[in-house]
Amino acid sequence: MATEILSVSEFNRQARRLLEQQFPLLWVSGEVSNLVHAASGHVYFSLKDAQAQVRCVMFRSRAQLLPWKLDNGQQVEVQALVTLYEARGEFQLNIEGMRRAGIGRLYELFVCLREKLAGEGLFAPARKRDIPRYPRRVGIVTSSQAAALRDVIAAFARRAPHVELIVYPTLVQGADAPAAIFAALGLAAARAECDLLLVVRGGGSIEDLWAFNDEAVARTLAVSPAPTIAGVGHETDTTIIDYVADCRAATPTAAAELASAGWFDAAAELATLATNLRRSLAAQLNTRMQALDRLALRLVHPAQRLVASRQRLDFIERRLHAGMRQRLASQRDRIGRCAAALGALSPLATLQRGYSIVRTSDGQIVHAAAALATGDTLDVQFAAGSASATVTARNL
Repeated sequence: MATEILSVSEFNRQARRLLEQQFPLLWVSGEVSNLVHAASGHVYFSLKDAQAQVRCVMFRSRAQLLPWKLDNGQQVEVQALVTLYEARGEFQLNIEGMRRAGIGRLYELFVCLREKLAGEGLFAPARKRDIPRYPRRVGIVTSSQAAALRDVIAAFARRAPHVELIVYPTLVQGADAPAAIFAALGLAAARAECDLLLVVRGGGSIEDLWAFNDEAVARTLAVSPAPTIAGVGHETDTTIIDYVADCRAATPTAAAELASAGWFDAAAELATLATNLRRSLAAQLNTRMQALDRLALRLVHPAQRLVASRQRLDFIERRLHAGMRQRLASQRDRIGRCAAALGALSPLATLQRGYSIVRTSDGQIVHAAAALATGDTLDVQFAAGSASATVTARNL
C-alpha cells in the first residue's frame, strides 16, 4: 500500500487540529519576554521559565481588557488555548485571559468572601446610611505615616478647615495589618465621638491592599456606630470594605471631599450670597446717594433763604403799596362820583335854584297846606339862611 504524502500546509492543519483537540483551555505560568505591541492592537510575547519558552499571542479584543500595563519581566498566569500557527508551523498559545502570578488564589479568596458577605446582606443598599451633610468631627482610620492621611488633612484644610479630625492610627499593610485595623475600628466604635468615619489607604497591589479584604475587618466596619466612607487604593482598586462601607470613594482625597461636600457647598453658597448682598447693598447705596444728590441740589443755605425771603417781602410790600394806592385812587374816584350824584340829588342843590324847605315848629317838613292851621309857626330854610313865618291863611 502506497504511503500518503501530505503537503506542508495539510500537515500543519492536521497538527493544529490534533493540538486543539488534545489540550483544553488551560492555565500556564511564566515570565513575559520579547513583548511586542502591534499596530493592530494584538500583543505578541514569549512565556518562559528557567528551562523553556513558548510563543504567545493575545488578540486585541482580549488585550484591551487587560487592567494593567503588560511589560517584559512580569510574572503572569495565562489562560490559553494550545494551537499551531499554520503559516509558519509555529507552536503557540492563544491567550484568552491573564492575571499577575500569585493573584489568582487571592482573587478566589476575595470572590468567596464577597459572595459570603453579600449572601448575609452586608452589602444591601437598604442598610446603607446617609453620609451626614455637616459633620463636625470626622474620624480617620489609617497609618499615621501614610500619604493618604496627608491627602485627607489637606483636603479638609482646603474645603472645611473648621471640622475636627481624629486619627485612629493603624498598620495598613502586612500580616499584622488586619488585626491592627480591626482594633482601630473597635476603638473608634467604643469612643463613639465622631459623626463620620473614614477608612483610607493609598493605592497598591492586591497583596498590599489585602488587609482590607479581611472578614473581621469587614464585619467590624459593618456595625460602626458612625456612617462610614471607604477610600482605599486608586479608582480601579476594589476591596471588601468598599462593599461594606456606607459609601465608597475612589481615593483617600475623594473620601475627604465626600465627607466635606456639605460644608464646601455651604461655603460656596454663602460666598454667592455674600456677593449678591454686596451687589444689592452697593446698588441701594448708589440709589440713596443719587437721591441725596438730588435733595442737596434742592437744599438752600439759610442765608440764601433769608435773602430770598427778604426779596419776596420787598416784592410783596411794593405790590401792597401799589395796590393800596390804586385802591385809594379808585375809592376816591368812587367817592367823588357818589358825592357828585349825591350833590345833584341833595335838597340843598334844589334850594340853590330858588326853592326852600318849610318845617313845622317841631321840625316836620310840610308837604301840603292842609297839614297847617292858621297861626302855626313855620321855619323856612333857604339856600343861604332861614326865616320864621306865621300862617295867616291857607289855600287848599
